[in-house]
Amino acid sequence: MTAQAIIVSHGQPSDPDPAEAKLAGFASDVASLLPGWHVGSATLAKPGALDLALEKAGRHPLIYPMFMTAGWFTGDELIKRLDDRQARVLPPLGLDPGLPGMAADLLRDVLRRKAWTAQETRLFIAAHGSGRSRNSARDTQKFAKALAGLVPLAEMRVGFVEEPPYLADMAFNLGPCAICLPFFAARGGHVVDDIPEALDLAEFQGVCLEPIGAASGVATLVARALEVARVNA
Repeated sequence: MTAQAIIVSHGQPSDPDPAEAKLAGFASDVASLLPGWHVGSATLAKPGALDLALEKAGRHPLIYPMFMTAGWFTGDELIKRLDDRQARVLPPLGLDPGLPGMAADLLRDVLRRKAWTAQETRLFIAAHGSGRSRNSARDTQKFAKALAGLVPLAEMRVGFVEEPPYLADMAFNLGPCAICLPFFAARGGHVVDDIPEALDLAEFQGVCLEPIGAASGVATLVARALEVARVNA
């Protein structure tokens, strides 16, 4: 029997089609790593997309949330949208145990390219946060703590879009040897607008990376999580 999975993300409510297409391409990348699987996709912002993906998946699909934290969307909104269908929701990308190691490799690559030492480099993790759930900040801080254990940087700060400490408050005085890591699943509005605005305000001099969810190794992490979930079902 073909294994079934659906990768779900938030999407862009104001213009859902580009994010929907981007996620479909990512699902195809994941499927290429999982022979014999059907891997569909749906953004919550695209009307009817999740219902259609569930119809195609059939019985008992695995649902993989392309979210960074176990917040309101994964804990309430997604469950509500599933409407008691027989689907199993996995932990979101941001809780994947392999994510800090992948992020550490990205940071080490910057250090090599810039000829910086870890001891002189500061990291700013720019994250979403939530006004609805403390889980978002908790999960982000958990990631930051794990990452700090892998790369001994001079300083690590975390700032949020929707709760204190806010992005703009944490981006000041990071110095020339600084890296901004957006803790986001995709290059959406917060990554395109809010983070650059905060960095400009703070006269940030360092390197701003692509969102962690856009890193090349993420498809492998997702494929591995789906395979483990299937084996342990």
